[in-house]
Amino acid sequence: MKVVECIALTKVFQDFWGRARVRAVDNLELDINPGEIFGLLGPNGSGKSTTIKMLLGLLYPTSGSARVFGKSPTDTAIKSRIGFMPEESYLYRFLNARETLDYYGRLFKLDRHERKKRTEALIDMIGLKRAANRPVGTYSKGMARRIGLAQALVNDPDFLILDEPTTGLDPIGTRQIKDVIRILGDRGKTVLLCSHLLADVEDVCDRVAIMYGGKVQAAGTVEQLLMHKDETQFVTRRLDDNALTRVRELIGQAGGEIMSVEHPTDKLEDLFLRVVGQAQRDQLETSGAETAVGVSEFLGGTGRKTGESLVASLVEAGRGTKDAPATPKAGAPAPVSVQPAPRKDVLSRLEAGASEPVDEKKKAGGPVETPLPTKKPDKAVLDRLMKSDSDGGAS
Repeated sequence: MKVVECIALTKVFQDFWGRARVRAVDNLELDINPGEIFGLLGPNGSGKSTTIKMLLGLLYPTSGSARVFGKSPTDTAIKSRIGFMPEESYLYRFLNARETLDYYGRLFKLDRHERKKRTEALIDMIGLKRAANRPVGTYSKGMARRIGLAQALVNDPDFLILDEPTTGLDPIGTRQIKDVIRILGDRGKTVLLCSHLLADVEDVCDRVAIMYGGKVQAAGTVEQLLMHKDETQFVTRRLDDNALTRVRELIGQAGGEIMSVEHPTDKLEDLFLRVVGQAQRDQLETSGAETAVGVSEFLGGTGRKTGESLVASLVEAGRGTKDAPATPKAGAPAPVSVQPAPRKDVLSRLEAGASEPVDEKKKAGGPVETPLPTKKPDKAVLDRLMKSDSDGGAS
């Protein structure tokens, strides 16, 4: 069964009078297989976001049909199997990272223990452990995007929809997101990636579709779409001039033509990651997001550890063993604990105090009522009152 299947899917937006104004999606034919990382590309206004909203059940198609896990997108039974990261992270700015993920966990009816476990695992995965207690409203855009990814994964979805997931992220965050997408694909998750950053799609996607005018204009695997079948490329170690001359002559004899001879270069992303990685190994302090590796264990597998994190965990385990009390060997006599002898003067004072009566209110530590002093009435005041009563009765 396909995870997503669109058959002649069409969406036409109308004005107030019901007249057709915009044909956003036009007879779209699309399918996504289980465990596939699928890239949906296209310029602004090509119908990508409208398609995603129909797959989520947020918009109704004008005609045609869309099926997710073999059911209608409006079926509530499939909602718990879908994770969605929108283009903009709409988060409650006064909640911190832990409170935000706990809130979304409640929406999926996760119990308290599971919410706490997943929250801590996701915060560690996205590299925001040091900033977890800060309000989300104080985060940079890139840090907010990391929380947006975590909330999309809190329910351990089978189908993950990512709309521009790397927008606002630095190169380290971009690489981490791409690594997470790859690992999720390896663990059998299905991912729909919508992005304008073509290099990101090229790096992680198995198949892509390019939309324009609400229709798919090209679709296939990345290798099929990008391969130049009329050209052949060789990559060798450095050659001297004599070897290059012989290669040129050989290719010319075979009827070929050398179009260019150049040295390969690294991507700027790779250089950036090497420089920042060296700074982190030098333990330079930063107030931003940290580098995280791997994916949380509850997302369908075990997380990965770098060599540094593995060494750190072993060192920490060694410290715990060193600090723990020694366990006596089998057959060895148990250590005898010596109890201090009671002091006789203290016991005598306690016995003397116990013989005295104790007020229950004082014993309980509550307030003690103090009786008010009795006061005799003023005779002059009483005479005036009696006189006023007699005068009133006479009148």
